[in-house]
Amino acid sequence: MWTKLDRIQRDIEELAKFNSTPGRGLTRFSLTAEDRAARNYLKKELLGCGLKVFEDAAGNLTARREGLLQDAPVVMIGSHFDSVKSGGNFDGPAGVAAALETVRVLSERGIDTLYPIEVVAMIEEEGARFGASLYGSRAMAGKISVAQLKDRKDSEGISMFDALKNFGFRPEDIAAAQRLPGSIKAFLELHIEQGPLLESEGLDIGIVGDIVGIQDLIIKLIGRQGHAGTIPMHLRADALNAAARVIAKISDLAVAAGEGTVATVGWLSVKPGGFNIIPGEAEFSVDIRSGKQAHVDTVTQGIADFLQEMTQGTGVQFEMTSLMKVEPVRMSAGIVAIETACCEKMGLKSRIMSSGAGHDAMVMADLTDVGLLFVPSLAGRSHCPEEWTDYGQLQKGVEVYLHTVMELAEAQL
Repeated sequence: MWTKLDRIQRDIEELAKFNSTPGRGLTRFSLTAEDRAARNYLKKELLGCGLKVFEDAAGNLTARREGLLQDAPVVMIGSHFDSVKSGGNFDGPAGVAAALETVRVLSERGIDTLYPIEVVAMIEEEGARFGASLYGSRAMAGKISVAQLKDRKDSEGISMFDALKNFGFRPEDIAAAQRLPGSIKAFLELHIEQGPLLESEGLDIGIVGDIVGIQDLIIKLIGRQGHAGTIPMHLRADALNAAARVIAKISDLAVAAGEGTVATVGWLSVKPGGFNIIPGEAEFSVDIRSGKQAHVDTVTQGIADFLQEMTQGTGVQFEMTSLMKVEPVRMSAGIVAIETACCEKMGLKSRIMSSGAGHDAMVMADLTDVGLLFVPSLAGRSHCPEEWTDYGQLQKGVEVYLHTVMELAEAQL
């Protein structure tokens, strides 16, 4: 193999040190001290490969390796380096390490490419701090506005706009992060599978053929706060009671849609939150996913219809806000063919598969041809401290990634 296992392992383990919850999984939120430490590590490694390093107005870290063609579109490689709360060390960083190792190999072997290569390490892909999932890629696709940055706030009420400014960026110039049509030749991402399929089938590599569509919603129910002992049940406007009915209905709607459609309520806030107080407000998230956009739309409309019907005449009001909507995406057939050929040449066992998780690659498909490779996850665990991918398996994925990048960038061997 051209790649070095010890370097890949070192990158993962070094990045894991930049963590606000040691001993309880990896927590690295965007635009924090842990974020800055991680990007400083990446900057040092990328500069060591002779690349030009810069950060865009969105806060994405990028490094450029020039090609032989002047003013040619770039082959962009990388993933995200933020995490969920108490997650694992591989979700995102595995793809950043793959991109970093790719440019290391090209540099140490003195391999020129016709097309320039850009390594990108994106922030806020998880949306764990600001609820702005797939933020870095959406900014490059021109889908983030100043108003959105001011609207999205963390648990302490800090807006993403202010966090970017305090970090040293110019969020008022967010439009400058947008990449122009034709400026990117291809985008390639490596990621852990986050599911059990590859391990259960004894496979080395998953070649993603398509990614599900995602609709993220915030639903707020506003009732009347009151004393738990003095207001009869038939005179209440209990926001949490209404929320519970909606949440139960959401699962039914997903099951009815079928064909693998899923819906998840992952976050719930109740105010004022007193033991003996009838809740006046309940707010929760909804994540809807399906390989067919029609199913996503059906579940979304079903929720809206049920809210309207359920709250009528109860004194409870509702607000339903869309945070993000990304339609199902197919990967480039040409890139899939290259990935497949690389696996066959290396004697690696692979299969074409769908991704039930969202990735920056699905947003980048609005700009260019995209490819996505998976490596196995132990027991299918992810978004938890037990998340693990064998380093040897990860190296196999990085090796396929390297040779796919070389073909896309037309390496001069």
